[in-house]
Amino acid sequence: MVLLLAARSRSPWRLGGSLRLFVGDDWAEDHHDVEVMDASGGRLARARLPEGVAGMARLHAIIGDLVGEDADEVEVIVGIETDRGPWVGALIAAGYTVMAVNPLQASRFRDRLGVSGAKSDAGDAHVLADMVRTHAHELRTVAGDSARAEAVKVVARMHKTMIWERTRQTQRLRHALRDYFPAALVAFEDLDAPDTLELLAKAPTPAQAARLTVAQISAALKRARRKDVADKAARVRAALRCEHLGQPDVVTEAYAASVQALLAVLTVLNAQIKALNGQVDAHFGQHPAAEIILSQPGLGSVLGARVLAEFGDDPHRYASAKARKNYAGTSPITRASGKKKVALARFVHNDRLIDALTTQAQPALLWSQGARAYYDRHRARGAGHNAALRQLANRLVGILHGCLKTGTHYDEATAWRGPAQPSAA
Repeated sequence: MVLLLAARSRSPWRLGGSLRLFVGDDWAEDHHDVEVMDASGGRLARARLPEGVAGMARLHAIIGDLVGEDADEVEVIVGIETDRGPWVGALIAAGYTVMAVNPLQASRFRDRLGVSGAKSDAGDAHVLADMVRTHAHELRTVAGDSARAEAVKVVARMHKTMIWERTRQTQRLRHALRDYFPAALVAFEDLDAPDTLELLAKAPTPAQAARLTVAQISAALKRARRKDVADKAARVRAALRCEHLGQPDVVTEAYAASVQALLAVLTVLNAQIKALNGQVDAHFGQHPAAEIILSQPGLGSVLGARVLAEFGDDPHRYASAKARKNYAGTSPITRASGKKKVALARFVHNDRLIDALTTQAQPALLWSQGARAYYDRHRARGAGHNAALRQLANRLVGILHGCLKTGTHYDEATAWRGPAQPSAA
């Protein structure tokens, strides 16, 4: 049931003295608790709306009932703890200004309004409405990324998710083999490689593996396009026939059944990762900024797609290179108290983006003399490898920002001239 606390015939700015309406939207999987607030903090409406078209229509009706005939003069600002999905897209399409609020921010803001620890969905909607009313200037507006950038984000994120999942399943396989079949860990270096999966599926127990012939092992290596097949086959066969501690037969059979399940999962993951890799290439290659991103040192199509996906392509989202660096999480934070002042790495960041940027920095050391000199300069000052690599990633974000702003490709001389160059000493 919708509760309207303002007379239907009156305009919101006459009630609150403002040309703005502030909406807090606490979302769940099947419903949204919303509260509409005026500029003075007065509650104009509160409702629980169903997810989907019906709920969005009711929200529009509530807003329309409040603004009356002055809809074109009113700005509606919505605070919600997400920046994606059909509901957010519909809010933006309706012309509302949507602020993506970090759940941690909302939690801390809630503590300012009360110390009892009480929490409810309706109360969270009130907190979000009050946040966008008083702190809209400090919150992030949901970026207006293009549909093509959104498509890149969808496939790039799923591709990376599949890789992370493969790593998890590979670790499970490693732990199982260590418990009953340690010879396999000596014989096979890459547990998620096609030849390893094929041979383990054919011989999941130590006794079966010891009976594998050189011809069988060589055939699997050839299908996986390995080099030095003869030497590798002999080495694998020797490792599988070495004596190791084992488990009773009944336990070994149980482990073998478990390993067979893991091998099937890894085989499917490998196939889907390969398929998604093609999708990432296809979508990223069609984006207008692809050539500029690919011109950056250390970025290929997959890594470049991840960087584009997480930064987005809204040209107005980052006012400066510093803003992009802060969002990336590569720039340090400063803690100062009295005479003590320290610079620390940011631990609250977009995990996918920071992973892509630090991954870029490593090969950039080989492909860019400027990047190498910049890294060496920080190492000479006493920074560790990870700290120096993070500083390099931060610098590369600034370079990327400049290239995207000006629409120019990366140029080694331009990127590292001036302060970026190490001193002659």
